[in-house]
Amino acid sequence: MSLDDELLLEVRPSPIHGTGAFALRSITRGELVGVYEGHRYPPKHVVEATADSDVTYLFGLSDGTTIDGARGGNATRHLNHSCSPNCHAVEKYGSNGELMLHIVAKRAIPAGAELFIDYELIVDETDSSVYACLCGARMCRGTMVAAIGPACQ
Repeated sequence: MSLDDELLLEVRPSPIHGTGAFALRSITRGELVGVYEGHRYPPKHVVEATADSDVTYLFGLSDGTTIDGARGGNATRHLNHSCSPNCHAVEKYGSNGELMLHIVAKRAIPAGAELFIDYELIVDETDSSVYACLCGARMCRGTMVAAIGPACQ
């Protein structure tokens, strides 16, 4: 699927953070918004010098592969984080057997709305304030770090 062909989203400044992706038309619940693309690193390959201190476009898959949207990626890399996202990432195998990352609408999204996923970051640092959330959702957990443990479920 080519995002340019479907014209589902556009990239522009976001009131949440930096650059965001916005729906060009209404999107129905369950609709494919796009496929997250970029350079792939094999399992256990250390990704160095691809991340800066402000923005990264790395997406880890369950098979250990990491997709770097900053290298060969598309507009889906600009989906910002929200604790109450309107999209989610779904792993699916492509016809070539490669694990793909589909961005799918969790609910109906009106034209013009910013598109979000929950980053659910897993980090080594003990200070999750480095990953502060700016989403403003009613149930914002205050961090982009994954909610884990009984109190967060």
